[in-house]
Amino acid sequence: MKTIYDIIIRPVLTEKAVKDNEKNNTLTFEVDMNASKTEIKEAVQKIFNVKVKEVRTLIVKPKPKRFGFRSSGYKKAWKKAIVKVESEKPINIAELV
Repeated sequence: MKTIYDIIIRPVLTEKAVKDNEKNNTLTFEVDMNASKTEIKEAVQKIFNVKVKEVRTLIVKPKPKRFGFRSSGYKKAWKKAIVKVESEKPINIAELV
């Protein structure tokens, strides 16, 4: 059985994710590749004690990566979850991490 911390791997703290959090009350996370939307919703509700409106997921495709001269490979693919929450003020994830 997966725990809530196995489902949510880490928060994504990019400029776009922080602006989206301030404007639309959305949180962005890297999640387990096999996690469903309902599992992500329950995990976020338990961790942050908020009510979740909707969960959108997408798989970020691997990008090419170089390892020195002529050797190349790819970064790993990962799953991103964008979670819209019902709250009056935005949640500051940077303070919680």
